[in-house]
Amino acid sequence: MKQGKEVENPESRFFAVLLAAAKLPGVRIHREAYLRSALARHCSEEEIRRAIEETPAAAGITVELLDKVANDSIRYETAKVSALSAAAGMPGIFALPATVPADLAQYVGHMLRIAQKLAYLYSWPDLFADEGEGVDDATMGVLTLFFGVMFGTQSANAAVGKVAGMMSKQVAKKLPQKALTKGVIYPIVKKSAAYLGVQMTKQSFAKGVSKAIPVIGAVVSGGLTLSTYLPMAKRLKKHLAGLPLADPSHRASEGDVVEGEVVEEHETFVPADVELHDAETVAVKPEQPRD
Repeated sequence: MKQGKEVENPESRFFAVLLAAAKLPGVRIHREAYLRSALARHCSEEEIRRAIEETPAAAGITVELLDKVANDSIRYETAKVSALSAAAGMPGIFALPATVPADLAQYVGHMLRIAQKLAYLYSWPDLFADEGEGVDDATMGVLTLFFGVMFGTQSANAAVGKVAGMMSKQVAKKLPQKALTKGVIYPIVKKSAAYLGVQMTKQSFAKGVSKAIPVIGAVVSGGLTLSTYLPMAKRLKKHLAGLPLADPSHRASEGDVVEGEVVEEHETFVPADVELHDAETVAVKPEQPRD
């Protein structure tokens, strides 16, 4: 009985979908390959080398240029996910039992792709440095907060800002493990996961209804993706671009390592927008990391 309740728990549901999506082929973005490809047309070889070895901010790459590159990546991912969403709407009602569960994990896969690309451009560390299929708890935590930002929640915005603040004061190129897994930021991660799990449950049903009629479902599905995925990606881009990590003038002082816990423990989890855009689910064709 307890096991059944855990399966239905929105927080557990979200983490299960996130883990499943992270294992899909082509979802994990290779940080070095992406930065080299994305910056090749805009930066010198020395700037690219330093951006990879350190961060784009440390390489002196301006936020304005990073915004341009980020917009290119957002357009690429949005065009692809919208086209695949339309294709997923073609089979009709008889394929729903098979397509809807897969759509959820695969749509989250596209959210993961753009979240990684934006994070690397705005000087966050490699989120999947381990080549294995697993995802460590700190990475799970920060990705959950990124998704919360995409959905427009104030608490996730504040928590991501606090994590970035910790990282801007340390030399180590890694996420603050303690704060994300045991510290007072962790309750915000759990609240975000529970909220996102509820939203995904609602959207899975709504998305299934939109796909019930072939052809018409394809048009509706593709249109919904364009109108939801794009603003969500832009919301995350805007937030990450405004953090200290993205500022080229920032330089960490060697030895100034901070692993503090700086988010208020009883911070409430409140949507930033009165009406949130519903993210829907979509089938994603596995691909090798590119762009």
